[in-house]
Amino acid sequence: MKNILVPTNFTENCQKAAELAIEIAKLYNSEIHFLHYIKTPVDWVKLDKLKEERYPETLKQIGSAKANLRELERSAENQGLKCRTFLQYDVDDKSILDHSGHFQHDFIITGSSGTKGVIREISGSNVEDIVRKAKVPVIVVKDEEIKFPFKSIVFVSNFEEDVTNAFKQVISIAKKCSAKIHLLQINTKTDFNSVESSLTNIDLLLKKFPDFKNYSKAVYNEDSVEIGINTFIKQQPVELIAMVTHGKTGFLSLFSKSIAEGITNHSNLPVMTILI
Repeated sequence: MKNILVPTNFTENCQKAAELAIEIAKLYNSEIHFLHYIKTPVDWVKLDKLKEERYPETLKQIGSAKANLRELERSAENQGLKCRTFLQYDVDDKSILDHSGHFQHDFIITGSSGTKGVIREISGSNVEDIVRKAKVPVIVVKDEEIKFPFKSIVFVSNFEEDVTNAFKQVISIAKKCSAKIHLLQINTKTDFNSVESSLTNIDLLLKKFPDFKNYSKAVYNEDSVEIGINTFIKQQPVELIAMVTHGKTGFLSLFSKSIAEGITNHSNLPVMTILI
């Protein structure tokens, strides 16, 4: 993990995301980039100083954003980290992912400005869009206070697909934090497997990581994946939920605004998603 991107709109949850990113960057000795987009009424880059005065509110927003970015930069540098900040002027809904691809970030950490499970737009991109399309792992910080280093991580999958690379990413963080990973499969009525076959699939994955021992295995039969995760977390508190996404399908539904109330009760925890 050499390069971490932190898109931010300076909300409370984005601030928590920045603090988490700094702690993770320290573990990996990573460079950290803070990015903020400002919606501008015109192409700001092409304006001269005289014409900028015509937009006093925009000037005020820019001044505030620069001050906030400087504060984040100082926080990172005070921890001995290399840091860069980016203030982008957006009139065309430029994508955070375009920026990330250009700088070849290999991890994204951001906060959701929504509460109670609602994920809203952040800095020119929708958080759900980042989760859906990012080719690198993404951690979305929600309302729950972050406990770091993580000591307990739940990795949710059906384990029927090849999630080797995704699990490798989770193990990397777990080892840095000395965390235990709980491998969790949730069988539903529409996608039912026996407990025995589910555990067999989990064991097949674990055989690829013979040196990793700090784990547990669990299989739940529930009406939905969301209810299953919520039930597990009530019984086994964790600090991070990790799961795979499939673009427009699969566990991405956990981030939908139309999801049942059950998911909002536990999605206040940080959620790490890895695209497969």
